[in-house]
Amino acid sequence: MKKFIIALFLGLSAILQAQNSISGTVTDLSNQPIKGVSVSLSELHKEATTDENGKYLISDLPNRNLRITFAFLGFATQNKTIRTALKENELNITLEEAIFQMDEVIVSTAFNKIQSQNVMKVEHESIKNLQRKGTATLIEGLATIPGVSQVSTGTSIGKPVIRGLSGNRVLVYSQGVRIENQQFGDEHGLGLNDSGIESVEVIKGPASLLYGSDALGGVLYFNPEKFANANTFKANFSQKYFANTQGSNSSLGLKTSTDNWKFMTRGSYNTHSDYKIANGDRVTNTRYNETDFKTGVGYNNSSFSTVLRYNYNKLDLGIPEEGIEEQTTSKKTEFPKQGIFNHLLSLNSILYFKNSKLDLDLGYIANDRSEFEDSNEAALHMKLKTFNYSAKYHLPKLGSIETIVGLQGMHQTNRNSGEEYLIPDAVTNDFGVFGTANYEWNTNVLQAGLRFDNRNITTDAQGIAGEEGSFEAINKSYDSFNASLGYKTSLTDDLTLRLNVASGFRAPNLAELTSNGVHEGTNRYEVGNSDLKTEQNVQTDVNLEYKNSHFEFFVNGFYNHINNYIYTSPTGEIIDSNLVFDYIQNNAKLYGGEIGLHFHPHPLDWLHFETSFETVTGEKENGEYLPLIPANNWDNTIRTEFKIKNWLEEGFATLNVSSTFNQKNVSGFETKSNGYTLVNLGLGGTVKLGKTLFDVNINGNNLLDKKYIAHLSRLKTDGIPNIGRNIVLGINFNL
Repeated sequence: MKKFIIALFLGLSAILQAQNSISGTVTDLSNQPIKGVSVSLSELHKEATTDENGKYLISDLPNRNLRITFAFLGFATQNKTIRTALKENELNITLEEAIFQMDEVIVSTAFNKIQSQNVMKVEHESIKNLQRKGTATLIEGLATIPGVSQVSTGTSIGKPVIRGLSGNRVLVYSQGVRIENQQFGDEHGLGLNDSGIESVEVIKGPASLLYGSDALGGVLYFNPEKFANANTFKANFSQKYFANTQGSNSSLGLKTSTDNWKFMTRGSYNTHSDYKIANGDRVTNTRYNETDFKTGVGYNNSSFSTVLRYNYNKLDLGIPEEGIEEQTTSKKTEFPKQGIFNHLLSLNSILYFKNSKLDLDLGYIANDRSEFEDSNEAALHMKLKTFNYSAKYHLPKLGSIETIVGLQGMHQTNRNSGEEYLIPDAVTNDFGVFGTANYEWNTNVLQAGLRFDNRNITTDAQGIAGEEGSFEAINKSYDSFNASLGYKTSLTDDLTLRLNVASGFRAPNLAELTSNGVHEGTNRYEVGNSDLKTEQNVQTDVNLEYKNSHFEFFVNGFYNHINNYIYTSPTGEIIDSNLVFDYIQNNAKLYGGEIGLHFHPHPLDWLHFETSFETVTGEKENGEYLPLIPANNWDNTIRTEFKIKNWLEEGFATLNVSSTFNQKNVSGFETKSNGYTLVNLGLGGTVKLGKTLFDVNINGNNLLDKKYIAHLSRLKTDGIPNIGRNIVLGINFNL
């Protein structure tokens, strides 16, 4: 079977033989070859691995400047720009040893630099590292990144919070296109599964210059799983067991590539019972089931590169309402519950010209969301269909200046077919144009950009005016100009300074403009305001990093001023025993940052100590606090690395102590929260039994079975604690 698949792809690509190639040898400072170095041209989706002699070869390259990255754990990443002007090009590389993690290429920013060259500080984390922490969901893993939190409903639903901003103020990208899945709702999660995802990049601040409306608070950019190296076939199977929820997560992936063609597919299934709190009780109807399927096919030659990907995600989510009632380990959801179907289709292409290139991204997302109250007849049924497009033209380089101009747009329709209407039928259209330039000299980088956007929202009238569930027809248009300016410099060989000032915007969403009824799960009667203005912000960021071979230190500070911040405020009225809340606006400010260090003492090469502290304060112009602001957190980790004879490689053991402080700075209808400390353990590595290799890890999260309630838990108002002790066992086979 393996030989047949490879032969099939070889036959398909035989009509287009390689034109240009690059090869070479990778060695260390003692001139010894390094085996296993990842050699990648990310824009071409091409990657090779050095053999036992340190040699690599990548074929069928376009005749132009290309950025090639050499990365290997324990060595400093090198990023080179080469001109493949010859049929056979040679590039030999010498890597220097480095204690800290590899310097990754940042895809979410305009010029795809490695982090050490990037003007903006972007957090990059591999999904493998997040999974090693034993978290059950993708958003739980993201919440371990400094500056990132989550608004949660049990263990199944989590919404990202970046430096105090959430909902429509944080944009999520997957497969190169923006995710649209009714994210304004409190009980609407990401709709993404971590299987088939390589890594995540977090932009903590306004990114409207590149992404338009809704990137006012930041961006989560998920990079899909890489294809196999040329002329190889790979199969992968992973299995996890979660003791607390008696949960299971299974995933199977297959992928193969030739010099031109690439193919991958992956399926996964995730199922959990009600989660258990510290006293042993289970929280009724927090169970959920998830099915996820991803596939992709790619092709590239010397003129262009293109990748077509598809993601299907099905969610069956129980909605907890009764608190702690019937005790069961059943995984079959009860009423009320949600049924969600997500389809994501993306086409990412690059066209190469003599001294320039054009990036084209197309995306189609269909989000089908049903909410069932007490029967299989959906009370609420919304269908959101979104078409995204983006074109970025990289102009010929002028000396040390790189320039990109581009346009982006979105056409979106929302349709209701259930008895209840949360938002009206609507059509949304976005269009934006932008330009950005990057100038480098010596150890300095200056980057600037300007953008204009227009969003038009048209809704249909629904119901009888003045009654609950009725909506008036609106036709609104919102314009915004935004700019960014960033500067990076190396103060010394080991000390880097970054300064960034950027503006962002967010047009009001449909719920804020049109709501007229009781909001699910909040016991509030919410009334929209069609006169709301666009939120507009300006954020200033400073980042200082010091790094040598045994010590790494960073400090990030930010100040974010938001004009026309939208929030709900009580009117004093009561309708059907529910307090009435209006959507109003006020200027607001958020400020804070993160500070941390990573210490690797010599000669204890197996020992690492990491610590970080994060804080954010959000205030309205009148001095009141903003809602949903995460509490301060101090996170400490001791990690050891080891090898046991010939049967355990890349072994690790971690002890993590995470302390969340009291949150007393709350808005008018929030309650204060007490602090808590959680202890987590992890152990794992790569086991070698003969020719069989597999990764294994075991985690003990909340090991002391601490009873606590997170400030951003939506179950907090009912006094329901978060999950208790959870033992997680994971195993991963590369077949």
